[in-house]
Amino acid sequence: MIQLLYAVIFAEMGLIMTLLFKTPLRKLVIMSLDRVKRGRGPVMVKTVGGTVFVVLLSSVYSMVKIQNRTIEGGAVNPTDQVLMSKHMLEASLMGFVLFLSLMIDRLHHYIRELRILRKTMEAAKKQSRGFEDGKNGSADEAKALGEEVKTLQNKIKYLESKFEEKAKEAKAAEAEVEALRKQSEVLLIEYGRLLEDNQNLRNQLESMDQSLSQSDGKKNM
Repeated sequence: MIQLLYAVIFAEMGLIMTLLFKTPLRKLVIMSLDRVKRGRGPVMVKTVGGTVFVVLLSSVYSMVKIQNRTIEGGAVNPTDQVLMSKHMLEASLMGFVLFLSLMIDRLHHYIRELRILRKTMEAAKKQSRGFEDGKNGSADEAKALGEEVKTLQNKIKYLESKFEEKAKEAKAAEAEVEALRKQSEVLLIEYGRLLEDNQNLRNQLESMDQSLSQSDGKKNM
């Protein structure tokens, strides 16, 4: 187990050195770590880390038991010394493994954040350059737009004056229509009166004709 822990420690140290220096291998390592952190990778890493931590606690517990037994017995047992040294070495190596794993995770996180920040800054610089180029290139367009705005303002003034003239004409026409309406009402009243007079005259004529016909009938008798 000690040989395995040494191999893991040297592998982690190699990964840390690869992440610290900008080399073509660092991109490959970062891509590999990105894939490890996707899907079930984080669960597996946490499981392995939890197992190592439990074994570390077990080694520490064994060291405490050996220490208590040595204190109670008063004499130092060579076997306990060997076991104590072995558990201490294993605990130290496992703690170092966990520490280096944490270092690798943080380095990978900071490198990704740095890459994102650089990309954001580059995009902002390109956008600012494009904006400056657009400002320089749109000076003529701004002038043309200014002239077009002036032309449109003159057209608006002309249309407003025309609208005012049409509004005045419409008001005059409304006044004329109102006068004609009143005049037509007067004429209708007069026409009604004339119809009534005509009807009265017809009634008078009919009564006169009847009286004349009656008088003629009496004379003939």
